[in-house]
Amino acid sequence: MNRRKSSWSFLLMAAGFGSRMGGAPKQFRTLGDKPMWLWGARAAERLHSRGLIDELVVVFPDGYESEKVDNLRCPVTFTSGGMERTDSVLRGLEAASSEYVMIHDAARPFLDIGICETLMEKTSSDIGVVPLLPSIDSLKEIRGGAIKAIPRETVFRTQTPQAFGREPLLRTLKEASGAATDEATIWLSASRELAWVPGDEKNFKITNDFDWFVAKSLVNDMHEVRTGFGYDIHELVTGRRLVLGGLEIPSPLGLLGHSDADVLCHAISDALLGASGLGDIGGHFPASDMQYKDIDSTIILEQVLEMLSGAGWSVNWIDIVLIAQVPRLNSIMSEVMNNFGRRFTVYNLMNKINIKVKSGEFVGSTGRAECMECHAVATIERFVETQTGKGY
Repeated sequence: MNRRKSSWSFLLMAAGFGSRMGGAPKQFRTLGDKPMWLWGARAAERLHSRGLIDELVVVFPDGYESEKVDNLRCPVTFTSGGMERTDSVLRGLEAASSEYVMIHDAARPFLDIGICETLMEKTSSDIGVVPLLPSIDSLKEIRGGAIKAIPRETVFRTQTPQAFGREPLLRTLKEASGAATDEATIWLSASRELAWVPGDEKNFKITNDFDWFVAKSLVNDMHEVRTGFGYDIHELVTGRRLVLGGLEIPSPLGLLGHSDADVLCHAISDALLGASGLGDIGGHFPASDMQYKDIDSTIILEQVLEMLSGAGWSVNWIDIVLIAQVPRLNSIMSEVMNNFGRRFTVYNLMNKINIKVKSGEFVGSTGRAECMECHAVATIERFVETQTGKGY
């Protein structure tokens, strides 16, 4: 199948000015928790995490460079669009580097990536593929004041993404005369072969205020929030480093474990895995596996965050209680938080974590400085299709 043997670029068309809705361009309006164009970018991230695409190309209107983000978890190129859609698509194609492309409208935020996989399977260098939906209303045509019926069985609505070989589409668009509302129209006008796959009603295009109302209602219905609890405990011994949140802490005692025994990273990882229903840290990173011997636990946490991202989850908040009798840790927690911020810039964790340090009050094994404990509660969210659980 093409999606396994060929390289793919995902082109996100966000270069329009949305004049029909008025105000700021609609692709920069906030929908749910992010600007509308970023919904399509997140779909590209999930495609990339599954090894289906190699890069994302985002086409913005001139003057909106400030809307760019630098925390996308896939290779991304931003480029500016032209006066017409065809001009913008050409610029996107020229910025892309893969053999095949999928071109998607940023005004269609609810893309199920299953459609993308189906498109990729059917596309070849000679055959473009588009998603189509049947017309459910009775249709009429008006010409010169005369009205006549059109059989709706022969008329279909076209969606995006539309998939093509990059070079063939580039040549076709350059040779075309006049503008068109989509790439498939120009492809067909050049007598090229076009195939189709079933579209998705939720993959509608937001063009007016009613569409915007429906989109916001869908977001409310598709919003899923979960909470998970994590816990870790390690013995304090001499001759071991003390590592917390990836930062080495000066201490006569360190934590004993198969890895670096970073109780902060372990508890956070377990809370995130629990919230997402993806198992636990011991199942993914067993102490019996020598590849994790003395591993930096921030690597473990990063892999957990990648797992969540691949399943469509984002982190809302993590609250932590670290219990330690020695050493005194309150004064260095800001440094630990800054280290989190540097290590996990792409996930913005520094602004999503609260750490509280408690003394063992000389009670039990923790109070006797025999061990250190960490409790973590994580809240995560995603937008899902209720019946299938597919992330948006």
